[in-house]
Amino acid sequence: MRKENKERNYQKRNKKDSQRFTKGNEKRSAKKETVYVGQEDTTSEDNFVFGHHATVEALQQGRGNKLFLQEDSRGDKVEELKNIAREQSVPVKWVPKQKLDLLSDRGVHQGVVLAITPYEYLTLDQLLEQAKSKTETPFFLILDSIEDPHNFGSILRTADASGVDGIIIPKHRAVGITPIVTKTSTGAVEYVPVARVTNLVQTVQQLKEQQFWVFGTDMEGTNFQSWNAKGSIALVIGNEGRGMSAGLKKEMDELLTIPMVGHVQSLNASVAAGLLMYQAFSQRQGG
Repeated sequence: MRKENKERNYQKRNKKDSQRFTKGNEKRSAKKETVYVGQEDTTSEDNFVFGHHATVEALQQGRGNKLFLQEDSRGDKVEELKNIAREQSVPVKWVPKQKLDLLSDRGVHQGVVLAITPYEYLTLDQLLEQAKSKTETPFFLILDSIEDPHNFGSILRTADASGVDGIIIPKHRAVGITPIVTKTSTGAVEYVPVARVTNLVQTVQQLKEQQFWVFGTDMEGTNFQSWNAKGSIALVIGNEGRGMSAGLKKEMDELLTIPMVGHVQSLNASVAAGLLMYQAFSQRQGG
């Protein structure tokens, strides 16, 4: 009898141990999954801007959530940031440089990183409505799969200076509004609306229905200095390496070229865009 009782007790202990082990594994698995999902939902490099100018503009536009300052930072610029953060009810946290390096992905943060609400892209209809509330003849820039964030940031900066009413980018295979784009634009991203669309060819067709003239860039075309840039227009800037896609090129009302001499017959995308934007700006201002 004692032997049978001992055997039953042994089996019960094994069963309990097995149940504890199974439940423990389930809890650990659930915990791991919860942490993973949380990271996916809340951690994004696009939710930070860094550098003084970009941070000031984002704060003033009400997009700041928390301001991180390097713990040994001093001076007028730091006081300016603290004052704006106070006005916007944004908490300030002093952290070591290593923390800012991590948040900015080792970008040139100048001792300043701001956690922000994600950038809100417009739809094409929203962009049209917003632009036409300000002018009867909008000027849009369409970026065909620009991949370099520095190029995009520079284009945004020039677009703000030259009166561009909005920028249109594709949702896929192109850079969006990232911290590097925001910093390179020196805050211009807060003033130039950006629409993100699924299909650029369909977008161009919709713009034509709205009486837009659409122009593209190519090695062979009309000299850009002869370009009639008045009225409602959209200018397409192609990818840094491939240029404008063949399907999009077929939709152009006119192709423009920038004459060049020398051995390298191409310009950086942001430089080419800058020349064309200022050509349009000059004409549209009556120059």
